[in-house]
Amino acid sequence: MRSRSQICATLQGVPIMTREAAAILVVDMVESVRLIGQDEEGVVCRWLSLVDRVVTQVLPARGGRLVKSLGDGMLLQFGDVRLAASAAFAIQQESETASSGLPADEQMLLRMGIEVGDVIVDHHDIYGQGVNLAARLASLAGPNEVVISAQARDLLTPTLDAEIEDLGECYVKHIQQPVRAYRIGRAGPKPVVKCTALLGELRPSIAIIPFVPRPQAIDQDVLGEVLAEEIIRAFSRCPDVAVLSRLSTTAFRWRQSTLEDIRQHLGANFVLSGSYRVDDQRVTLNLELAEVRSQRVVWADRLAHNIPGILDGQQELISQIVSMVANAIQCCELQRARSSPLPTLESYSLLMSGITLMHRMSAADFLEAQHLLQAVIERAPRHAVPHSWMAQWYVLRVQQGWTEDSTKDRRCALDCTKRALDTDPDSSLALAIDGLVHTHMTRELDVAADRYALAVRANANNSLAWLLKGTLHAFRDEGAHAVADTQRAIRLSPLDPHRYYYDTLAATAYLAARKYQLAVKYARRSLKANRRHTSTLRAMAIAQWQLGHALEARQTVAELMRLEPGLTITEYLRRTPSAGCRTGQEWSSALRQAGVPG
Repeated sequence: MRSRSQICATLQGVPIMTREAAAILVVDMVESVRLIGQDEEGVVCRWLSLVDRVVTQVLPARGGRLVKSLGDGMLLQFGDVRLAASAAFAIQQESETASSGLPADEQMLLRMGIEVGDVIVDHHDIYGQGVNLAARLASLAGPNEVVISAQARDLLTPTLDAEIEDLGECYVKHIQQPVRAYRIGRAGPKPVVKCTALLGELRPSIAIIPFVPRPQAIDQDVLGEVLAEEIIRAFSRCPDVAVLSRLSTTAFRWRQSTLEDIRQHLGANFVLSGSYRVDDQRVTLNLELAEVRSQRVVWADRLAHNIPGILDGQQELISQIVSMVANAIQCCELQRARSSPLPTLESYSLLMSGITLMHRMSAADFLEAQHLLQAVIERAPRHAVPHSWMAQWYVLRVQQGWTEDSTKDRRCALDCTKRALDTDPDSSLALAIDGLVHTHMTRELDVAADRYALAVRANANNSLAWLLKGTLHAFRDEGAHAVADTQRAIRLSPLDPHRYYYDTLAATAYLAARKYQLAVKYARRSLKANRRHTSTLRAMAIAQWQLGHALEARQTVAELMRLEPGLTITEYLRRTPSAGCRTGQEWSSALRQAGVPG
């Protein structure tokens, strides 16, 4: 994961300074001046003890290093952001343990910030914008909190690596533009991921080389083949990545082949390889994902699992690997799209990056998403997929309240789905997005219902189609059907990178079912991931008002109006598909009473 380049002259053959790609973790003691003033010797002893535990226990397990320790802070360096986040949580735990039993005003609380990027390194210190931003992010954190940048967040898999909450665009000292920041917490339970519809040829490809035992043992050789076969089987159902056949990749298992050899023979964009060690009934996997073009490792991890579970077909380990690898590929393509000239980019880089940026709900990212999707359309005008996603872009712009001409956006969205379906009438994705357009842009709900039915018939595992179909039921005041279809969508894609979108539509489904506590639960989870999505705030405010939580509903509406100052009840009824149903009347009444102007 770490790349190094010498940037200064050498002294007796030893580099004085190098440039490295690294994750930077800044740790700061909250109210250190007050604490030291109260109990100088005690606080210093506790701080030194914490530093010692970090150096001897936390860092060695995660490949990190202590760059320097100040009287009330630490600067730490890691090979990647997942290790830095893991270390931050471990340091939190150490700090909490050290403070247990002390009065609240004597506890030593920490705040932390994480950034990733190139830094300049010498024997004594590290320098660069990444270090400065990590310190600024720490200043945004509250006691016992960790705050990271958008760039760092893109390298984490929600739920697997951490619980992630969007803090929005924040202003920090000495940085002119606002910084998109996220608060992270320890990861909760790890759900199993299932893959959905095929995407066509606009996908990066991956070669999965069967894993080899270490040390080599004939009686353990078959396990590597089984693992590779199961991962290939799972990836074959994944919509975002194309996987090469095991019959093609097995030939490279025991060869000392370079990535260039694999590229020439297989044409893959990424290679997943690794080794494993068997200890009694448990296997430990060391995995490495390499990008072929740059010949750099973009992701690596060590995972362990019980062998009987693998052989019996339990999919937890396989699903975890597929999710983490797919997320690493997506992050790699987004980084490339943001750092390389557009003409040099692969079409799949543009497509994956456009979809990712479209769902961030930042105005600047949203406009960049349109630019990237349009570039894909120009390269692949007869492909249904980019036209479909561009249609959703227009729908999201209207829903978010960013449109300057909703009539024009409606025409553009319809034109995109028409082009998609002209190219591939049986495309499940195109049918689902066409249903979305007819739901929100033309209000032809019967046509939308027909499109969703065709979409799930074409591909019963299309989670997006089930999600949008459930939302249509919600708009029609069919709460039970809405909840059933929405929950089916979430089961099909539990680790979706745009999970906030699934959660907000789940909140809408529970509104229709009059299960307002669950609507609030899903809306809050959606807002943790993306607090700028205005339809989530509307669902939250409605549910809070229906529960009798008037003050909370008014606070939510205040945030909604800050993001969408032109919103009125008239405008809401003009654009909501539920306007002609009982749900639309109930929801608009709740919003009006909570503070949205008429």
